[in-house]
Amino acid sequence: MRVLFAGTPAVAVPSLDALIKAGFDVVAVLTRPDAPLGRKRVLTPSPVAARAAELGIDIIHASKVDAETTARIAEAEPDVAAIVAYGGLIPRAALDIPRHGWVNLHFSLLPAWRGAAPVQRSVIAGDDVTGAVTFRLEEGLDTGPVFGTLTESVNPADTAGELLERLSHSGAVLLGQTLAAIDAGKASPQPQSGDVSLAPKLGLDDGRLDWQQPALALNRRSRGVTPEPGAWTTLDGQRVKLEPVALRPEVKDLAPGAVRVDGKSVFVGTGSHAVELGRIQPAGKKMMSSADWARGLATPERVVFE
Repeated sequence: MRVLFAGTPAVAVPSLDALIKAGFDVVAVLTRPDAPLGRKRVLTPSPVAARAAELGIDIIHASKVDAETTARIAEAEPDVAAIVAYGGLIPRAALDIPRHGWVNLHFSLLPAWRGAAPVQRSVIAGDDVTGAVTFRLEEGLDTGPVFGTLTESVNPADTAGELLERLSHSGAVLLGQTLAAIDAGKASPQPQSGDVSLAPKLGLDDGRLDWQQPALALNRRSRGVTPEPGAWTTLDGQRVKLEPVALRPEVKDLAPGAVRVDGKSVFVGTGSHAVELGRIQPAGKKMMSSADWARGLATPERVVFE
């Protein structure tokens, strides 16, 4: 079966590799154009583009699927298109090209967390279980019927990045199984059922920790925004980046935002009990342990995060 693969970030690469390993004829890859990365803003291919180049697969670079891109997809003559975090909408003209349509691997248990940041929103919400589905792509936002489902436990210390990494590999297996079932004529997608929730893309403000909130909410948020856009707070009007904070229910006497240094541990008060800082990156400096940061404070007992 001839497959067009659409994807952009690193979490899509395991799916591309799985389809190649399973023997599918991946005739072309659709991915977003090279983007400037790093301080020097060097144009860099997407992880999927880099892997496709290694595999010798034809690459279609497009920031959106316009008429020209649709024509290139048609020229590839795919029987089916597999899409994993491509990062753009697929218009009806392109959806209609493959005879088996487009199969989307989505990292949530639809209809929960429809949108661009399902894993991040799931962690922030405190879900105990999440997963991934394959579904037939439609013009609506993640509304199509579901081919297959897998579940994954959310561990108490999981960051969104760690959870997504696991799902990218198990989901790749699911995607291969789904395409094999379609090729054999045994696929039977079922309409989505259950409560709908939305997972819009995260912005910088989603990473700000509000110390008036309970510690558990701050722990979940700090894990859900790691690695991107990252958790942060402010100190003396400057943004301070934080790695995930840990729950410390035994420390209950700190006001929200107030900092206490106890040996190598740095605690911060919240709306409930304290949390313990992991690593911290003050403005203009590198990421460091909270203990190293605290040693540089003249009067740590007076530090209050805003």
